[in-house]
Amino acid sequence: MGEPTEPDHTAVRVALWRALHVLEDAPPHVLEDEVGLKLADPGEGWRRRGDMTMPGVAGVRAAMVARARFVEDLVAERADGGVTQYVILGAGLDTFAQRRPELGSRIRVFEVDQPGTQAWKRRRLAELGYDVPSWLTLVPVDFEAGDSWWDRLAAEGFDPARPTVVASTGVSMYLTRETNALTMRQVAALAPGSVFATTFLLPLDMLEPDQRQVQEFSTRGAAAAGTPFISLYSPDDMRQAALDAGFAKAVHVSPDELAARYFADRADGLRPPRAEQFLVAEV
Repeated sequence: MGEPTEPDHTAVRVALWRALHVLEDAPPHVLEDEVGLKLADPGEGWRRRGDMTMPGVAGVRAAMVARARFVEDLVAERADGGVTQYVILGAGLDTFAQRRPELGSRIRVFEVDQPGTQAWKRRRLAELGYDVPSWLTLVPVDFEAGDSWWDRLAAEGFDPARPTVVASTGVSMYLTRETNALTMRQVAALAPGSVFATTFLLPLDMLEPDQRQVQEFSTRGAAAAGTPFISLYSPDDMRQAALDAGFAKAVHVSPDELAARYFADRADGLRPPRAEQFLVAEV
């Protein structure tokens, strides 16, 4: 395939929202990530883009940094407990490897995403002077062509017999329920001690009117971009899906819990909205 000229638009938005948290919100910052902004290189005026100024955008960027911080805290905790691998599904412009080399170098990190986005990212990392360290593997998977991320991971040296953290944030809503269930079954077959952390979106009828309006805006934007939201879950549905897939334990983590952990005592009232929820499932 030809060299891509730009990354996935969703990946860019997430990177810019994370950077905007540092630029717009008062400290303490939940996550300090401006590496993604350097990668995206959006040009002048990016902070005035519609997706950076839409209704409820402060809550959206709070959700982006909260989910990244939560997963990275989970990886740190599990690395102390013996986990030796970390798989990021739909990695986009994730910058864990660039920001947290002291943690990443203790484990093997696998970033899984579409070939185009990954080739573009690899080129941008080189242009910015970032090496791809020996403990980081970029795993291109052509989902549209029917590639199996599971098989591609194995081909790149992933060992399913070793305890692993698998993270899938901002992905489940774009996939069918059948595909999400297959992913969970595959992760549930990993070594004991492995854990799966995934986000999911609530159905609109489970949201308060103000948050429903924001989510409807996001839903329209996703559809217009050609990446419509397909699968929405209640917490009970998502937890049951994990247990049906074979996980020994599945715990729902609400935005209220993330707010208590990362946004307590803020004077600006910044906190993640209810639309996006977490599930942590253990093998």
